[in-house]
Amino acid sequence: MLWRSILLFPLLGIAATAASIDNCPGYTLRNVAESDSQITGDLILAGSACNTYGEDLTHLKLLVEYQTNSRLHVKIYDENEQVYQIPKSILDPPSGQQDSSSQQSDLVFEYTKNPFSFAIQRSSSGETIFNTSGTNLIFESQYVRLRTSLPSNPNIYGLGEDSDSFKRETTDYTRTLWNTGQAFLPTHSNLYGSHPIYIEMRDSQAHGVFLSNSNGMDIKINQTAEDGQYLEYNTLGGVLDFYFLSGPAPADVARQYAGVVGLPAQQSYWTYGFHQCKYGYQDVMWVAEVVYNYSQANIPLETMWTDIDYMDLRRTWTLDPERFPLHKMQELVAYLHNHEQHYIMMVDPPVSLNDSASYDAAVSSDVLIQNDNGTTFVATMWPGAVSYVDWFHPNAQSFWTGQIGSFFDDQSGVGVDGMWIDMNEPANFCGYPCSNPVQAAIDGNDPPAPPALRTTWDPLPGFPSDFQPPGTSSRRIKRDTSSANMTGLSGRNLDNPGYTIANGVGALTVGTIWPDLPEYGGYVQYDTHNLYASYMIDASRQGLLARRPAERPFIISRSTFAGDGTRGGHWTGDNASIWAHYLLSIIQNMEFASIFQIPMVGADVCGFNDNTTETLCARWAMLGAWYPFYRNHADISANYQEFYRWPLVTAAAQKAITARFQLLDYFYTAFYQQTVDGSPTTIIPLFFQYPNDPTTLDISYQFFYGPSILVSPVTVEGSESVSLYLPPQDIFYDFWTGERVTPDGTNTLNLDNVTYTDIPVHIRGGSILPLRANAGAANTTTQLRTHDFEILVAPDVDGKASGSLYLDDGKSVKPAQTTYLQFTYDNGHLSVSGSFDYDPGVGFKGVTVLSSSTLSSAGGSNSTNTDSYGRVGTVRQIDEGFSGSWTVDV
Repeated sequence: MLWRSILLFPLLGIAATAASIDNCPGYTLRNVAESDSQITGDLILAGSACNTYGEDLTHLKLLVEYQTNSRLHVKIYDENEQVYQIPKSILDPPSGQQDSSSQQSDLVFEYTKNPFSFAIQRSSSGETIFNTSGTNLIFESQYVRLRTSLPSNPNIYGLGEDSDSFKRETTDYTRTLWNTGQAFLPTHSNLYGSHPIYIEMRDSQAHGVFLSNSNGMDIKINQTAEDGQYLEYNTLGGVLDFYFLSGPAPADVARQYAGVVGLPAQQSYWTYGFHQCKYGYQDVMWVAEVVYNYSQANIPLETMWTDIDYMDLRRTWTLDPERFPLHKMQELVAYLHNHEQHYIMMVDPPVSLNDSASYDAAVSSDVLIQNDNGTTFVATMWPGAVSYVDWFHPNAQSFWTGQIGSFFDDQSGVGVDGMWIDMNEPANFCGYPCSNPVQAAIDGNDPPAPPALRTTWDPLPGFPSDFQPPGTSSRRIKRDTSSANMTGLSGRNLDNPGYTIANGVGALTVGTIWPDLPEYGGYVQYDTHNLYASYMIDASRQGLLARRPAERPFIISRSTFAGDGTRGGHWTGDNASIWAHYLLSIIQNMEFASIFQIPMVGADVCGFNDNTTETLCARWAMLGAWYPFYRNHADISANYQEFYRWPLVTAAAQKAITARFQLLDYFYTAFYQQTVDGSPTTIIPLFFQYPNDPTTLDISYQFFYGPSILVSPVTVEGSESVSLYLPPQDIFYDFWTGERVTPDGTNTLNLDNVTYTDIPVHIRGGSILPLRANAGAANTTTQLRTHDFEILVAPDVDGKASGSLYLDDGKSVKPAQTTYLQFTYDNGHLSVSGSFDYDPGVGFKGVTVLSSSTLSSAGGSNSTNTDSYGRVGTVRQIDEGFSGSWTVDV
């Protein structure tokens, strides 16, 4: 345990004697031992300690491991291994030599002994991709600095979560990593997640750098006359645990990063349907009414969500007995399940002191975070005074699993189909030092009271006759320090460290629980803050598996850290109903899916905060259909924005969901591939697909949906025109018409009359797409799975194309049977082969081959044949199944 009262050194004394970081002596490398697979050595402080933001550590260790031919591990850590390191229970990157050597590796470690610096070079070209010479390493108890030089104006991507530009700014730019809940997603500020991984593009080649460190940090990118262009890590502690990834293609870096942090979790088929939520559905009847209205509007609704409205006095693991009584909730869930739909509720991390059942269970299990004097830590959140689970405690999992199993029991509780985790940075409404959290809640930190109960209702056909609202109510609604433990040095100033990161909300204590809080096993929040959500996601996943062992758990979390894609997904938090956040959502989807390896990602469609407009919501309904996670969600203070509330948005949503349903198995296959080997096959930046095309490096608002579908939304508010880039390496076809399009001399395609129910989508030549036939007739993904397939062939310039299709039962953790088909097309001849273990009970009923003859950008065709969706091409009706390979001439 770390104790607030114990100091390793007098802070005032340090302030008086501390030297400027520019004068820190660095380290000298001694006792070097080299083998084919690793390098080790001792790093000894090279002069007088500068003690600028803490105490300089005098003796460090160096470890270099040639793990694979494309991955180099470099670790600098303290001799006694007392400095905090990420617990292997939550992130366990590979260690040791895997299958490489210094002679085989694409990357070479070079070093200078005094002052110590190192460089990483490509063996093929001799290019240096990481170089720390010129500035000395600083390794203090509460501050670690390492700088690498960069070429001028580098092309850097990653290092999130934030709302900044896709390609990182290169002058006076700071990316702070400290998980923080910030509504409206301010720019140049840290947000909900921390992902210290970046990809850099140089001369058409990519490399990646991952720092496995969960401490708060500033990563600075700057260019000055004195120092040149550089990237600098400034962490509040921890060790320097780097994984260098050689690429050389961006997709290679993504796969190599997945080899470090883990492969994404596979998601159930139904999770790719359309989801609806709003904070402010005041009772279960209102929720049912929304479900009914979507049905009446003929907009396929897959999953209904409920925000914290359902809770009794905003307490997690409770139901409001009047607004959301258990028997009505069970009837709602039964109705949804009977109609092949799903239901999800929000779960917040804190345990309310006013909820005797869950609080007593937590106290009995001894799983709540405690102050250093052994008392339970109390803060303030939605329900008032709360305490927080200590995820390091050995009883935490059984407690959390018990809460999930009891509250979400399919017979005696609310039979939800997944979990939505919010406020898990973790959030705390009571300002430091919060001497009276109970009073703080009374004084104005409680949430808005729900509206008064309605007294008149419209009938809801299809629901049970006794599914009626409760009566009105007058009830007032209120809102260890031994050697080599790697848990952190004692004696640190944890709440106010000497180095101040650029935390967007202020001090480390603002908006969250205190950094100095001890956790089981000797950890402190100062070091593990960015992992709080990761442990909660993991515990929730295990709890859901205990409840339904055979089903893939579905979890959407607000806060995340590196590796959380192995456990769940993410939505990008409390955005706003503004055009800038419509555009921002594209960047965030690309970052999380292709760089951070969390491909189940989406943004609140139409915006969460503020009031959306009919035109913005229509545009966003069209765009959101190309997110992996597609959900409409609004704040309690915002107007209602369900798609059916405007005729224009209704039409947009119907068209968008029909297209999404056509392509659902194509995308399901693409997502599956990313879970197999980490290939970025879901939401893909253009430079990933075309690394040799420098134009793609600056494209932020076009993306690939799967490997074959290019999405190019309107990017100017109020406009009905789009100028989109079509890389000249391929030919493209209009997804909606099937016609081949021809860009101008700059490879730009200018489109006019892009109405609010349109979005430019193009098929990459050389692709074969398995489409669900008559997708517009399906109201749910379960219904969709009963529809036959049609095959759409978009040949390249040589008349060839290929594609794939993965099928399973759509939900099992370990499917008993799977089918994986490979399609190949060569100038009129289509072949289908693969494994045919899973029979979906449907067949292939048609093949359409698009014409690769050159047409004007305005359209036109040499063929008058159209498929069932009106696409122009050569159409062939077939009747093939899933019993074995087959061929057909078209």
